[in-house]
Amino acid sequence: MKNTPFTQKHIALGAKMAAFAGFNMPISYSGINEEHAAVRNKAGVFDVSHMGEFIVKGPHALDLIQRITSNDASKLTVGKAQYSCMPNKEGGIVDDLLVYCLEENNAYMLVVNAGNIAKDWQWVVDHNMNNAELHNISDKTCLLAIQGPQATRILQPLTEMDILNLKYYTFAKGKFAGIDNVLVSATGYTGAGGVEIYFEDKDDAANIIWDAIFKAGAAEGIKPIGLGARDTLRLEMGYCLYGNDIDDRTSPLEAGLGWITKFTKDFTAKDILLKQKESGLKQKLVGFEMKEKGIARHDYEIKNFEGAVIGRVTSGTQSPTLGKAIGMGYVETNYSSIGTDIYISIRNTLIKAQVVKIPFA
Repeated sequence: MKNTPFTQKHIALGAKMAAFAGFNMPISYSGINEEHAAVRNKAGVFDVSHMGEFIVKGPHALDLIQRITSNDASKLTVGKAQYSCMPNKEGGIVDDLLVYCLEENNAYMLVVNAGNIAKDWQWVVDHNMNNAELHNISDKTCLLAIQGPQATRILQPLTEMDILNLKYYTFAKGKFAGIDNVLVSATGYTGAGGVEIYFEDKDDAANIIWDAIFKAGAAEGIKPIGLGARDTLRLEMGYCLYGNDIDDRTSPLEAGLGWITKFTKDFTAKDILLKQKESGLKQKLVGFEMKEKGIARHDYEIKNFEGAVIGRVTSGTQSPTLGKAIGMGYVETNYSSIGTDIYISIRNTLIKAQVVKIPFA
């Protein structure tokens, strides 16, 4: 297993550690519900240094990104980012990712999922027909996500960058806690507000920034947060998790990601996805709420009242905020309307659920 620059911090804090995407990661510290509440109500710090970062530079950088991603990166200006995905040749999803515009039309950073770094890098390299300059900086990049309604107020004294007024999907670059060339972005995946901090792992920067954040947030009760609460937080918002809700076999349109699929440009599998859009989807990703006692888990079958299989669960949990069981899953399109009753097969028993609007909370 790989370690992040913060692994010893987690262990010293008594975190429950486990393997995740090949990394030794903290799953929880004080407990998922308590950590979840800390982020929703105050602020929490996630170590997400396991994520991957690629730099794409040069006169052919934008051309490459446009061809391999579904969103329109030509709309980006310096200081802006966008959510996107890389479709495969069959219309499935290689990965979902963030695209940061570092220099207009000339330099970008792609942020990809930890478990897909090798696969994604190979995909980008294989499609680099015009020799854009590529750098995989994943191993030397630290990434902390400080999330919650108090996060930016806690962090503002540590920098001259105006992070209090950082708009969603924008970023700034400058000095943070005395460390140069720190990128601070507002692209969080919890729905609770806050920022992410990218910086190079050198000259003890990891320790300096971690310690500065916790010192600045001590009076506010800032807490370290594990991946368990990260999962419950993103699920309450209806955000997709690669490997659960989206993968190589699901299309962005089926996953409700039509808003990042721009047919005004050419990209991998555009024709397949356009045909899918025009002919109608056979399945859709929906949110649901359990109406009877039970928690839906990944890959549980979804059935109709007669017991016929109509889909499968992709994510499910007991929502700490709502105090009820929620989930997401793919169902046949005629069962995807809000208010439709569906049934989750849990230990050979059909447990009633209802399709509801996302986000849940």
